Amino acid sequence: MSTLNISLPDEMREFIDREMAAGGYATASEYIRSLIRQAQREREQERLERLLVEGLESGEAIPVSEKFWGELVAEAVRRHRQRHDRAG
Repeated sequence: MSTLNISLPDEMREFIDREMAAGGYATASEYIRSLIRQAQREREQERLERLLVEGLESGEAIPVSEKFWGELVAEAVRRHRQRHDRAG
């Protein structure tokens, strides 16, 4: 794990201290990490929404069936696992 030192105005530090107490965080680092994870989830959700819109606008509609959805989900899971395995 790496370290990042930041400077904050006193009122921001006081805000973090209050949020730590209210949210049950043990340290400021734990609180900041939770904010970063939340931002990462939001960016990923935005990316997914962009991709969905892009897909909807990509061409003519095609008929879909349960078989189609099953194959699509299986392919998505396979690709996700591949990406996760390469990153991990």
